[in-house]
Amino acid sequence: MAGGGFDDKSRGARAHLYEYKITSYFVCSCIVAAIGGSLFGYDLGISGGVTSMDDFLKIFFPEVYKRKQEHLKETDYCKYDNQILTLFTSSLYFAALISAFGASHITRKKGRKASILCGAISFFVGAVLNAAATNIAMLIIGRCLLGFGIGFSNQAVPLYLSEMAPAKVRGAVNQLFQLSTCLGVLIANFVNYGTAKIHPWGWRLSLGIATIPALFMFIGGLFLPETPNSLVEQGKLEQARQVLEKVRGTTRVDAEFADLVDASNAARAIKHPFRNLLSRKNRPQLVIGALAIPAFQQLSGMNSILFYSPVIFQSLGFGSGAALYSSAITGGALVIAALISMTFVDKFGRRAFFLEAGVEMICVMVAVAITLALEFGQGVILPKGIGIFLVIIICIFVLAYGRSWGPLGWLVPSEIFPLETRSAGQSMVVCVNMIFTSLIAQCFLVSLCHLRYGVFLLFAGFIIIMTCFIYFLLPETKQVPIEEIYLLWEKHWFWKRYCSSEENGIELKNGDLKV
Repeated sequence: MAGGGFDDKSRGARAHLYEYKITSYFVCSCIVAAIGGSLFGYDLGISGGVTSMDDFLKIFFPEVYKRKQEHLKETDYCKYDNQILTLFTSSLYFAALISAFGASHITRKKGRKASILCGAISFFVGAVLNAAATNIAMLIIGRCLLGFGIGFSNQAVPLYLSEMAPAKVRGAVNQLFQLSTCLGVLIANFVNYGTAKIHPWGWRLSLGIATIPALFMFIGGLFLPETPNSLVEQGKLEQARQVLEKVRGTTRVDAEFADLVDASNAARAIKHPFRNLLSRKNRPQLVIGALAIPAFQQLSGMNSILFYSPVIFQSLGFGSGAALYSSAITGGALVIAALISMTFVDKFGRRAFFLEAGVEMICVMVAVAITLALEFGQGVILPKGIGIFLVIIICIFVLAYGRSWGPLGWLVPSEIFPLETRSAGQSMVVCVNMIFTSLIAQCFLVSLCHLRYGVFLLFAGFIIIMTCFIYFLLPETKQVPIEEIYLLWEKHWFWKRYCSSEENGIELKNGDLKV
């Protein structure tokens, strides 16, 4: 069952009866759904490159262009400090957090597939409007439509992947979303590198190419099956069993289907899922999944690097071409990290990746801060050796983030919510994530200007807090069936006070969790 409704004494006794095969039908469905991540990734990668292009700045931000030319090859922390320029990036994420709540309703009532299609349409229209923009208003409106698309896709795709996947490979399957995001970032970096040489409309091509993943996502989405969980939730039991048999590659799905039906019955009794998310028994999911992990994912500082890597490198003295090329290297590191995480996350577990990578990220942020404090000042020419060192350690940071907080920041929340609050919980995840994403996007350049190297020490402090949080409060969820996650809370030293069996009126037949 979907670990949160405490009304079925048989729960936790059927997981060992689940059977499955990895079928081509299952693989194709997950790959098509995961394309939704490329929307998010492409925008993460494209924004910073476009905002560093001279042709773009001349039209929309002439003051920034003038200041950039005056300090083209010098370190200047304030070179890109312009709130309207950063609004171009952050407006998308403000729109995404608003759309996440509408996406929750559609995801729950109409299914995960419907939200994926809505996201593709909105993203396509926004990309067209951005590519054709002639003034800042058109840019911002287009960005908002892109944000609506990301809000829908980020809300639905992680849920879709987690619900379609068997428990023992759920980590790897869910991370198709992160891999697609990383590939979107990498492609965007190479697109920017190429279009920066096309004058004066290269930036339009960069923004317009975003229609391609949106189109693929829409066409593929038309042929996607709905998840069995969602079909049961909608009362389409016969169709749900057919899809489950086809996805699992066997007709022996009685145990898993029974758990889905039980979970749906519990969920159907919940009339106000957002209110239920605030109940005492759902406190772990609320704190860990809906609030802490999505917030911490952004406070790591990684998206600042993804948004503004060309801008950062130019601010530190790289030329335009070198900055775009360096950001492409970081995009490649992100893809490699995602592949590492997909391969090993179901073997070593979520906690191991969080904790090991957290130590690396702290060390890198401190190293960056020390390097900038010792080597740079206003108007200093960037030494080549120091530039290479910065690129290398930033790549190390990207590799650490890309196998931990990047993919696991979406995986863990998508697998810990019970069915009755799953769509509401994922909306909270997207909303909190986008709040902090937009705040980081809006505030990073001004922070870089005023705090200088201190902004990297600030991120290091956040990562220390994040790592301690994971160590003390997150139980290991690897290979635990999504319907039995609730048992982990009942055994955890801290969360059991909120989720104990006695307190919630049920009696566990088996003291040990069977996977």
